[in-house]
Amino acid sequence: MKYRTIGTAPESRREVSVLALGAMLFGSRTDEKTSFAILDRYVEAGGNFIDTSDNYAFWVDGGQGGQSEELLGRWRRSRGVGDEIVIATKLGARPLAPGTSYIDNPEGLSAKVIRESAERSRERLGVDKLDLLYAHIDDPTVPQRETVEGFAELVAEGTVGLLGVSNQAMWRVERARAIAAAAGLPGYEVLQYAHSHLRPRLDVPDDMFPDGSLGHAGPELLGYLRAEPALTLVAYSPLLRGAYTHPDRLPADFDHPGTPPRLAALHEVARETGATVNQVVLAWQSGGELPIIPLAGGSSVAQLEENLAGADLELTADQRARLDAAH
Repeated sequence: MKYRTIGTAPESRREVSVLALGAMLFGSRTDEKTSFAILDRYVEAGGNFIDTSDNYAFWVDGGQGGQSEELLGRWRRSRGVGDEIVIATKLGARPLAPGTSYIDNPEGLSAKVIRESAERSRERLGVDKLDLLYAHIDDPTVPQRETVEGFAELVAEGTVGLLGVSNQAMWRVERARAIAAAAGLPGYEVLQYAHSHLRPRLDVPDDMFPDGSLGHAGPELLGYLRAEPALTLVAYSPLLRGAYTHPDRLPADFDHPGTPPRLAALHEVARETGATVNQVVLAWQSGGELPIIPLAGGSSVAQLEENLAGADLELTADQRARLDAAH
């Protein structure tokens, strides 16, 4: 397993595996025995970067979430896991009431919510300190200074290490980071957005982003990453929820003329390396010039094994160049 440093401050930066493990459905659709087996194998292989959220998985039972964090807490206690494992969680998108969603009834990013939600996450996970805490979605109803200061207070108190952000427009991320920098406060250092080898159309509206998706890592975000070398992108849905092996699952926003040549390049490199297309995608992400950490879930140890092999796969410069250039 290879590793990458996230964060810049000596007191908060961490060395994490280049493959992060998504625990979204652990404790809900993925039962406890299977979840524990996946976690055990991931750690055995050298993995140490696990991702969850306070709202996972509210949509399974119509509740408010918390099942994933609770399962990770039980796993930590049963295995005697300490701070050698970096657990990242998120807040802001937990439904305020059962039967609602983060789209119409989110907890948001007020200072009060940040403090209370972080405390609940620490209790569920059974930790004194959250290694990495993300603002899960944007909250335009709260002044950004309040959100920035709310997160910074927890860092100052020692209950949070690194700060991250996801699913927000880049101008909002930059504004929040500028507010933090001007005040001498810690700012967002890890960006979590959807990113894969296939590129979606970014102008397709959905319930959360009526003007087009802000959840995908588009050209603006990737350019921002190049300009700010202290930042790291954690790429969720790198395997498009199985669409590389089940084309019928490919989302509608990937149905455009750029997709076939990108797929053809992936299949060509897969044949050359003897790897699966999924493994080529993970190798392309984790071994490129930009600091990208693929975040892959899985419902079985077999799926995890495939992903682990992808993180270890080495692509040649020529193979990488062909993957980059396909369009």
